[in-house]
Amino acid sequence: MRLAGKVALISGAASGVQGELMGFGGAAARLFSQEGAKVVLTDINDELGRKTAAGIAEAGGEALYLHLDVTNEEGWIKVIAETVSRFGRLDVLVNNAGSTARHTVEDTTVEAWDGQMDVHAKGVFLGTKHAIPEMRKVGGGSIINISSIYGLVGSETSTAYHAAKGASRLFTKSAAIQYAKENIRVNSVHPGYALTPMTQQGYQNADYFESIRSRIPMGRVGTALDIANGMLYLASDESSFVTGSELVIDGGTTAQ
Repeated sequence: MRLAGKVALISGAASGVQGELMGFGGAAARLFSQEGAKVVLTDINDELGRKTAAGIAEAGGEALYLHLDVTNEEGWIKVIAETVSRFGRLDVLVNNAGSTARHTVEDTTVEAWDGQMDVHAKGVFLGTKHAIPEMRKVGGGSIINISSIYGLVGSETSTAYHAAKGASRLFTKSAAIQYAKENIRVNSVHPGYALTPMTQQGYQNADYFESIRSRIPMGRVGTALDIANGMLYLASDESSFVTGSELVIDGGTTAQ
């Protein structure tokens, strides 16, 4: 029970139904609950989010699903208020909500650029901004921002995604320094290539999937649980001296 007594809010957590392909947020919600946390799942996919929360409750956990567009500040204020009203506190925030845009610089539209920045940079900023006051009330907390290996290195495409994930990486370090003395830890997680609902369609192309797999020294793509286990460490008190760090979980991809 590594998270016993803690309350965790996770964005982009709808895809966590047992027996179905899970996303990072959904897998983290299930894992956090198994480790004793009360979890608040947020997403824009309400039907799937409610189903995931119901499954966690059926397994004996305490879970609440709330609709949240992470780019909307009023939405964040409402969700955090509801979290505290329901569970009395907020200890862990996982900024996981994400989207993708696979375009070169010249093919990237202003709308695609703004969309990536809104979700991965503005959304992370808003969640962090409004979680901090509640964490301060309970003497500290852990904020986990899901970036990507694409926030560390470049590629032949995904221009706006790279830029936005890089923004969340450096925002993490800035917030970590600002709130370290208040025991509010802020870290980023950098997943490598992994099979999730977001990547599933692309990976169905056998040639593309093999080109991805061949880049990974460990010889396989990751799973949502691989990433969720890293989040669990950062959410727990085991990482009490860890802030401003980058936890890369990529099977060795960026070590080459």
